[in-house]
Amino acid sequence: MFTDFFYTLRKRKVPVSTTEWMTLMEALTKGCITNLDEFYFLARAILVKSEAYYDHYDVAFKEYFKGVETPAEISEQILEWIRDPINRMILTEKEQILFDSMDFDELLEELEKRLKEQTEQHDRGGYWIGRGGTSPFGHSGYYPAGIRIGGESRGRHAIQIAQERRFRNYRNDLTLDVRQIKIALKSLRRLSRIGSEDELDLKKTIDAIAKNAGEIELMWQRSRKNAVKVLLLMDVGGSMEPFALLCNQLFSAAHSSTHFKDLRYYYFHNCIYDDLYQDIERQEAVSTDRLLSTIESDYKLILVGDARMAPSELMERYGAINYYERNETPGIVRLNQIAEHFTHYVWLNPYGPRFWIHPTVQMIGKIFPMFPLTLNGLEQAVKSLIVKK
Repeated sequence: MFTDFFYTLRKRKVPVSTTEWMTLMEALTKGCITNLDEFYFLARAILVKSEAYYDHYDVAFKEYFKGVETPAEISEQILEWIRDPINRMILTEKEQILFDSMDFDELLEELEKRLKEQTEQHDRGGYWIGRGGTSPFGHSGYYPAGIRIGGESRGRHAIQIAQERRFRNYRNDLTLDVRQIKIALKSLRRLSRIGSEDELDLKKTIDAIAKNAGEIELMWQRSRKNAVKVLLLMDVGGSMEPFALLCNQLFSAAHSSTHFKDLRYYYFHNCIYDDLYQDIERQEAVSTDRLLSTIESDYKLILVGDARMAPSELMERYGAINYYERNETPGIVRLNQIAEHFTHYVWLNPYGPRFWIHPTVQMIGKIFPMFPLTLNGLEQAVKSLIVKK
């Protein structure tokens, strides 16, 4: 049932799995829906994994279901009979059961039969092509999956919902909210067996008992604990001011996440120099050298910034825009030191790639894999962070 809808969703880039599709089929066989409205929401809840695909789903839904409309061979006389709308009737329980048992091919056969037989106008009936009745052919009536001929779609509200495309703004290239960031960051989680052997290994215990002819021997293993550690370095002030809310959302999502063994965060302005800062006002400094000597290289490093600055700020000694910073080491050197220390790192840029044609952005992009700070960009960055190097 609805197999073509499955392939329509796939064609429209909705990542529907066979398991999810079978879950939907199971829900249908259990009578979880009674009309197309309910099917629209049930299918979306089961098949669509992320709000980013809501618009794709609506397009596919509209494409698949809107196709069940007027066949080409309809006489002008019949079209004239059903030209004006009329008040509709409601299906009886008996009629509902009858129509539910008919598939689309049977409906087409019935339509062809009635096209040959009908000789006059009919309204509010249950058999002929007409208006306002319970026949599956015509318009302004009530039949949950019939063939509309003329008029406007009144009962099939789900198609109207899909046609409105209320979720067209949920796209992979849009910026994020806290919930979306937390979901994306959750993929960084890595569970490893660490610590003392205090957890029962059921499989090995069963194997040991079998080998010992029933004599009980308990086998133990280390507990699985979250081992992922994250270092978040964020550019603040200046050209990053327009993105203060977005960066705050990223920080809030990371800080409130329970998926990390450890999270550390520091701030910088434009580029990293001799110091990083523990506060956003950049008053509490921490030596970059000290940080690199004390923090392990297996931290997942996430840098956030637009990477745009004067080339001198990046390339020259004492090039920091803040005169009092007086950096002994050029920023480009510091960035290379950081990249050499950590095994996994990414740079998130709040500007889209079309704004990356800038000298310093391109230089930094050669050191750190750069991704836009969007839903799709963050997902790609997380994938980069979990790849073995």
